[in-house]
Amino acid sequence: MHFVYILECADKSLYVGCTNNLEKRLKQHNDSKRGAHYTKIRRPVILKYLETFSTLKEARQRESEIKRWRREKKLNLIKSGQHFFNSTKSKVHQYL
Repeated sequence: MHFVYILECADKSLYVGCTNNLEKRLKQHNDSKRGAHYTKIRRPVILKYLETFSTLKEARQRESEIKRWRREKKLNLIKSGQHFFNSTKSKVHQYL
């Protein structure tokens, strides 16, 4: 399983990423020297949105699509998925 995620950084900026190990990647973003440089200097980061895909190709395509969006559109995606995200937090926590 592959994940496309949106993080909110400490400075309120948004970061879009893709991984096949969400727990490890979130720890890297918040704690490790291996986190993306962008998030490394904007810690802590909070997971705000998540989508799952069966293939890396699908996930990368979606990540690329979202990265091209303006901030407002990303915030609308987060808002529109908030009900789903809140209702699946227990499922998400298995990856955190």
